[in-house]
Amino acid sequence: MASTNSTLRVAIAPGKLIGRVDQASGVARFAGIPFAAPPVGALRWREPQPVVPWRGLRPAHNFRWRAMQLPVFGDMNFRSPGMSEDCLYLNLWTPAADPAARLPVLIYFHGGGNIAGDGSEPRYDGAALAARGIVVITANYRLGIFGFLAHPELSRESPQHVAGNYGYLDQVALLQWVHAHVAAFGGDPARVTIAGESAGSVAVSALMASPLSKDLIAGAIGSSGSLLGTLAPRTLAQAEAEGVAFGERMQAPTLAELRALPARRLLRATANMSFAQFTAVTDGYFLPQSPLEIYRAGRQARVPLLAGWNSEELPFFVVLGNTPPSRASLAALFEHEYGEQAAEALRLYPATSDNEALQSATDYAGDRFTGYSTWKWCDLHAAHAPVFRYMYAHPRPPMRPELADAVAGLAGGIVRGAKARKNAPPPPPPPRGAVHSADIEYAMGNLATNLVYDWTTADEQISQIFQAYYANFVKTGDPNGPGIPSWPAAVHDAAGQIMWIDSNSRAVSDQHRERYLFLDSFATNSEGQHD
Repeated sequence: MASTNSTLRVAIAPGKLIGRVDQASGVARFAGIPFAAPPVGALRWREPQPVVPWRGLRPAHNFRWRAMQLPVFGDMNFRSPGMSEDCLYLNLWTPAADPAARLPVLIYFHGGGNIAGDGSEPRYDGAALAARGIVVITANYRLGIFGFLAHPELSRESPQHVAGNYGYLDQVALLQWVHAHVAAFGGDPARVTIAGESAGSVAVSALMASPLSKDLIAGAIGSSGSLLGTLAPRTLAQAEAEGVAFGERMQAPTLAELRALPARRLLRATANMSFAQFTAVTDGYFLPQSPLEIYRAGRQARVPLLAGWNSEELPFFVVLGNTPPSRASLAALFEHEYGEQAAEALRLYPATSDNEALQSATDYAGDRFTGYSTWKWCDLHAAHAPVFRYMYAHPRPPMRPELADAVAGLAGGIVRGAKARKNAPPPPPPPRGAVHSADIEYAMGNLATNLVYDWTTADEQISQIFQAYYANFVKTGDPNGPGIPSWPAAVHDAAGQIMWIDSNSRAVSDQHRERYLFLDSFATNSEGQHD
């Protein structure tokens, strides 16, 4: 039977809200709730300011503006009406808007490399997990040049004499809002788990490390990446120098001139900038030290962590280019990158046949992208709190028959039509496993929102298991529960076991610890210190 909707009113300190209740599931959704003042005008590149109270009853039926961003990823589609600097809104799903319910809370941060993404994306919808007895929240945060610009003038005007972490400070403000107001929606502010994928996972590792947020967190979930290698932070001096160079390129050398520029002009100017310029800043405030030093010393939030990555985070040609995978091509790659240690790299990423070389090149590309950094996060954190590590390996099914004219894009979306395909980057090869971001719809229970793929019963079963792990972890700090495969905790400084999630989910021995130790021996943190 088709669901019908009714409304629900909730009062919080800034004002009264009215959301919609799906009568079939009993889940209420409140969309487009402001959690900070619009960061526009003089508030551009300022710490988030308190939300402006409103009079009367504020409708919370529709998603609000997403952060300023260029259309860079093919797998993103939005329910927001457009983009704006006025983007600091959250969306909340609850099965019981009763202060006495005291339900656990999950905050999910979207991915997108700190340059794209939106809490309105259907793959992050919180209704399915909320129906399992959880309050689920998604939110926007400032991206790109609006979220991560540093400049000496910004540091001078800041009370903390820092700049550059505005996107992360937005996330801190969100956590503070949740602690102040989530009880009105049935949530327990003492049981808040933060989660995210890709840049969202990096954000989780950053918020765990920051003294501004670590005491607001009861648990953490990370999918594909951490600050310990993926989107690694910059020093304040480095970030300020990049900001000065950006201002000169814009012919706006002063902060006043930069703030006067139209948002879309600033956005267009970032089209060819590197992801590395939109990362965290080790500023002495949000990050008092490098994340590596914080995690080594155990000064992060000592809370349970569930984290892992996918079996095909990147295709082989990201590391080999147009050269076909073979023992010779891998040997040449490792000789260039590791010199005298090339033979050891080839032992760890073997190539006794062209097919094995293809798999090793795929593994190596994924390890460099997110695998190593997620492993490092888990390995250091396991010395201080429970860690549950996974590998997600289930390939998506083929695309739906009606999309026969489409090809898969590099970022997981599709390109349709001859003209579009002509202008698109070359499509990746057929999947050998789970590509980057493929896990999101499964874990969040949102396969039905993705109309690209021809989902099967097996996909639905995997999603049910993945959702159960998430829900159990949010409720108890442990993913285990009845009816799903047992998941052992990780062991600090040892291989131990991981959960292999696919059509036959099971605990397996970690076979690749040597790989990560090898990569670890070449790693440096943002200050250039050897790990």
